[in-house]
Amino acid sequence: MIDPHFVAASPEEIGIDSDKLDALLARAAKEVEEGLLPACQVAIARHGKIAAFASFGSANDESLFNVFSSTKAITSAAGWLVMQDGKLTMDERVADIVPEFGTNGKGAITVEQLFTHTAGFPHAPFRVGEWFDHNRRLERFSEWTLNWPVGSRFEYHPTSSMYVIAEIIERKSGIAFDEFVRERIAKPLGLPEMFLGCPPQQHHRIIPVTHVGAALTAADYAALGVPMPPETEVTEDALTAFNSTDARQVPVPGGGGIMSAATLALFYQALLNGGHALGGAEVWRERTLNDALKVRNHFPDLMSIPVNRALGVVVAGDEHRNARGFGHTNSPLAFGHGGAGGQLAWGDPTNGISIGYCTNGHDRNVIRQARRGIGISSRAAVCAA
Repeated sequence: MIDPHFVAASPEEIGIDSDKLDALLARAAKEVEEGLLPACQVAIARHGKIAAFASFGSANDESLFNVFSSTKAITSAAGWLVMQDGKLTMDERVADIVPEFGTNGKGAITVEQLFTHTAGFPHAPFRVGEWFDHNRRLERFSEWTLNWPVGSRFEYHPTSSMYVIAEIIERKSGIAFDEFVRERIAKPLGLPEMFLGCPPQQHHRIIPVTHVGAALTAADYAALGVPMPPETEVTEDALTAFNSTDARQVPVPGGGGIMSAATLALFYQALLNGGHALGGAEVWRERTLNDALKVRNHFPDLMSIPVNRALGVVVAGDEHRNARGFGHTNSPLAFGHGGAGGQLAWGDPTNGISIGYCTNGHDRNVIRQARRGIGISSRAAVCAA
């Protein structure tokens, strides 16, 4: 449960318009009420407090969700702290930190390229359960080969680069990755249920991943005038594997986070509030955040749209922001990272609003899923009174 001191007495107390909030909640609930999604959860926050936290379908406010790649923002924010500590720079070669990684042409990869998905090894295999075997982890790093020349293009690395970032965090800090996140981020922010590696006694609260709807065909994509997405490691089997007790305990740095929508929204509140927790404790310095949120990658995506990647997060940017996981009404400065199945998590510095949205119903119709995210985000971004 979220600590009550994080909850506003009323939406108006933190400048949220109740009518616009009702529209947001109605949109979040829509596909649950229609029977498509089995459950979802949404939270919106401003000025360090939650204005609304609602659960629909088989979920309740005690429920937890797999947030998948929304985890990348948390892992990245942990990396920012190592930078802030003066122990890491973005131009360092990864192989100078993790020598086992520097094989098969990977010796030139920099730390920044890991964060910006320009490192060149998006399809590197890694079994979730191998994380706890450190020798096997390093063997995997050594076995990996390049899919394309380092720094030559953007291609989303679903998990591989974040595994290496987590290893760097461990080597530079001297403590385990999940412990670092817990001690340096979750505890100072008052978010004890930000789980990277969820203990078994909490698993009964996790809403199991399921898949819904019918996938679009090649003809459907052609009729829409958009390219068919390439096949990646993010398969239905890979996602439903996180319904297992073993997988839920692994702090997968690129997609293993388990938490509530409220935890996501409050994490972004700290980033919006100059790196400070609600009680005033500083976690990230303003200079650290400014550097981390600077766009460093303008390579085009499959739709020939610049990706606007900062250090581990996406920045909304121009009129193409809806193609980057934001709503039409988000400001160009909004930043965040979504997750498989339609998870949403972002903060908007222009109005101070942050949102978390989670669902266990992973829609096979990715266009409908994207439109849902745009609709929810567009309604959330205008909720400031």
